[in-house]
Amino acid sequence: MKHSFPVRPLALLIVLFWQALAFNVQAQEKPVGADLHGLLEYAKSHNVEYSAMRHEAEAAAERIGSAGALPDPKLQVELRDITKMGEQNPTLDPSRVGSTRYLLMQDFPWYGKRDLRTGVATAEARAAEGLVQSNWTELSALIRQTFLQRYFLDSNERLLQEQLALMSQLEKIAQARYAGGLTPQQDVIRAQLEQNAMRAELIGVSGERRALSAKLNAVLNRPTASPLEAPEELPAIPGRDKLNMGELIERLRSNNPQVAVESHRITAAEQNRELTYKNRYPDISLGVSPIQSGNRINEWELMLQVNIPLQQGARRSQEREANAMLAAARARQEAATQRLFGELAENLSAYETAERSEALVRGSVLPQSELSFKSALAGYENGKVDFATLLDAQRQITQARVSMLKAQAEQHLRLTNIEKLIGEAL
Repeated sequence: MKHSFPVRPLALLIVLFWQALAFNVQAQEKPVGADLHGLLEYAKSHNVEYSAMRHEAEAAAERIGSAGALPDPKLQVELRDITKMGEQNPTLDPSRVGSTRYLLMQDFPWYGKRDLRTGVATAEARAAEGLVQSNWTELSALIRQTFLQRYFLDSNERLLQEQLALMSQLEKIAQARYAGGLTPQQDVIRAQLEQNAMRAELIGVSGERRALSAKLNAVLNRPTASPLEAPEELPAIPGRDKLNMGELIERLRSNNPQVAVESHRITAAEQNRELTYKNRYPDISLGVSPIQSGNRINEWELMLQVNIPLQQGARRSQEREANAMLAAARARQEAATQRLFGELAENLSAYETAERSEALVRGSVLPQSELSFKSALAGYENGKVDFATLLDAQRQITQARVSMLKAQAEQHLRLTNIEKLIGEAL
């Protein structure tokens, strides 16, 4: 007798259970885009270019072991008199030929060459690791800048919406005064035109947000249309004691990845120059050779081979090339260091300018603009001030708030650049 089991309901329950579990896991995950630290961690594990450079650095590290290794030994088999003076047909059987000579040979570089080759490979591996760090510094700075741009774009949008709501209230006031015959219709029309201009700016802000989101998704190796959460909060601004130019220069010298890369390249060039000088001395090869007659080994031979360094003109040319490459590496390091010093001074100066601008707007310009607007609004409601004066006062508030936002954004962007230059967080 056959029995039937409720297979389909059981399978349906299993599917529903896994869907509920997956939904619960997704709900617990923090959305991408809201947190700067989360963005950086996501980029470190998903950015393709950074991953490629890490693999290249791993490959460079693996070259260290093989750089100083001895070359593979060589085995040579020589069958002598394969016809035994014409007494037999040719044969390849070692026991039937006249004699068989086996030669096992090993090449040995001149003393010190293997260590120098290892030193060159080590310096190149460290330079490759420095390039990985440099790439990450550039990538993280780009992510930080995009995060800041999105944050201040959202702040600008909220400001525009507040100003749009305020202008809508002014329009209502103008309509009430126009209905009472106290002001011309032109006041209402101008209020409406101002609102339309703000709506146009909001459209522009929306377009910029989509462009920034697509840019950030590309860096994160996500589809460009993938949703991103709005940035939640800005990184804290460090104290003024951490922005001392002398200390920043020392941190740049010690931690900047580009400076480190050029330093490792100098080391590699120095090791390569010493290796080139070592080529003046010959490499040697040692060999041992047993000789078989019939089924027995009757003779043993030892072999010493030395290459004769006669092509001195070529070697001198290689030495001059190595010296030139070393000079070039040192010049590149000096050029990179001076360029980075200039960028550091430029960003620090721009940060200080933005800091003073924000303090001026916050402490003086914005409060005065707000007082001027309140006075103009009261005067317009009493018929003592025309609508154009009220609009000018409202525009001054908007301009002051936008200026403060720009100054704050400039400070954070310049701090991001400074952190990129010194190779670490402030």
